[in-house]
Amino acid sequence: MNDNKPTVKVIPLGGLEQIGMNITAIEYEDTIVVVDCGIAFPEDDMLGIDLVVPDVTYLTDNIEKVKGFVITHGHEDHIGALPYILPKIPVPVYATRLTIGLIENKFKEFEIPKKVKLKTVVYGQSVVFGKIRVEFIRTNHSIADAAALAIHTPAGVIVHTGDFKIDYTPVYGDTIDLARFAELGKKGVLALICDSTNVMRPGFTMSEKTVGKTFDSLFAEHSSRRIIVATFSSNVDRVQQIINSAEKFGRKVVIEGRSMVNVIKTASELGYLKFNENTIIPIENIKSYPEEKTVIITTGSQGESMAALSRIAGNIHKKISLQPGDVVIFSSSPIPGNEKSISKVINELSMKGAKVIYQDAHVSGHACQEEIKLLYTLTKPRYAIPVHGEYRHLQTHSELYQSLGMSKENVFILRSGNVLEMNDEHAAITHNVTAGSLFVDGLGVGDVGNVVLRDRHMLSENGLIVVAMSIESETGLVVSGPDIITRGFVYVRESEVLLAELAEVCNKTLDYCIENQLSDWGKIKNRFKDDLSDYLWKKMRRSPMILPIIMEV
Repeated sequence: MNDNKPTVKVIPLGGLEQIGMNITAIEYEDTIVVVDCGIAFPEDDMLGIDLVVPDVTYLTDNIEKVKGFVITHGHEDHIGALPYILPKIPVPVYATRLTIGLIENKFKEFEIPKKVKLKTVVYGQSVVFGKIRVEFIRTNHSIADAAALAIHTPAGVIVHTGDFKIDYTPVYGDTIDLARFAELGKKGVLALICDSTNVMRPGFTMSEKTVGKTFDSLFAEHSSRRIIVATFSSNVDRVQQIINSAEKFGRKVVIEGRSMVNVIKTASELGYLKFNENTIIPIENIKSYPEEKTVIITTGSQGESMAALSRIAGNIHKKISLQPGDVVIFSSSPIPGNEKSISKVINELSMKGAKVIYQDAHVSGHACQEEIKLLYTLTKPRYAIPVHGEYRHLQTHSELYQSLGMSKENVFILRSGNVLEMNDEHAAITHNVTAGSLFVDGLGVGDVGNVVLRDRHMLSENGLIVVAMSIESETGLVVSGPDIITRGFVYVRESEVLLAELAEVCNKTLDYCIENQLSDWGKIKNRFKDDLSDYLWKKMRRSPMILPIIMEV
């Protein structure tokens, strides 16, 4: 790096190896501003894990530099980790009105430090943190009040798109402020940090308004049946369009699913949803109306096992039972990795006689290739930093950037923890900082790590054998045992012969320990483990977890 010129650091701490958990630190001298703070949902192999939050060790180690969080919009993969991170880093949070409303909603369930201030920002407004100034720019997305950020530093302007699309006919609010992006481009943009979720799709993303027409035609076609619509709880514009169609066709609306109820309540209180006051009815009153005059808007479009739609499909919902002939509309696209669970729910619904519609009732909230190209053309950045995607998305994004005639050297596919230092002459990844995932299991954050997950895998795949015995402390004689207890290994009633053989192995091991006067309990336990493991592997080709327990009496 040229020592005479100021440099700015971009440090992604999440959002690059997977879809979700978006968080990026922008650092200039003694100031760090953090963009977004999201969660990721656990993968299939993360047994018992509820959520995944970013490891912010770098921020806690440099806490005196961290001046605030700036949030682009109110989706869980951008705000979900705030309740877990803010107690460690109690600094102000800045966002637009609906985003702040949704963050406040989250905080009702958590103790948040008094020092934390939530501050509402309007489009065009700037927030100053030392030598960094962050400007909020209007964009379109599948939730209202989404913003891009122009981060002004002495080393240059970094534009962070957040999640965005270009929608010329948005359901709520105005269209994306393309003029401001162009103005910034004329003055000179150092780097564009750009959303990659839909970078593999050619063309343009359809306007959110087109979904409204689809709903109108679906409601007209199924006027004699009850309609259930599953969508993302945070897609307020989608809910608005479903309500519009319901009002047009004289139907009452029930909102079901905890996250859906919370978001809709916040959005309608802040004026982002408009409907007649008697359109939405409590779920308890649904029996008072003919089925063909009701619409249920619910969570569970991703096949989540505890979401309302999955409970309805499995006949375990307390207040809604599925009827043959019900029409279920999936108004979402599968998040990568959720395809199996969605198929399972669709099959369950179909088997119970429901008609399931999962095509054409959704448009994405993310930009396709032509919109991403337009943003590059307007901002003319010196460097490109693709974010929000798996490696294949970031790679395709890099190729798209090069197709505009840009140099491959000027695009940086980063990994979480990379430190990219740059000014208008030079940019390079200089070093790495701690980054990664912390697992949330119940109320514990980070107390389940890779070792515990490995044990859970072993237990889930091979089961457990406990060998318990009591030894008299003075004489070293065995008072009781060895007793063998198994869980998830074999069905005990049908395996008495095997258990007798295992008891025989344990007795031989015990004789060996007595003959060789082994008194170190650690060595005795290891001997039991080794002998049982060898025997079971030779006999059954299985490796259960073996847990010897020795009690002194």
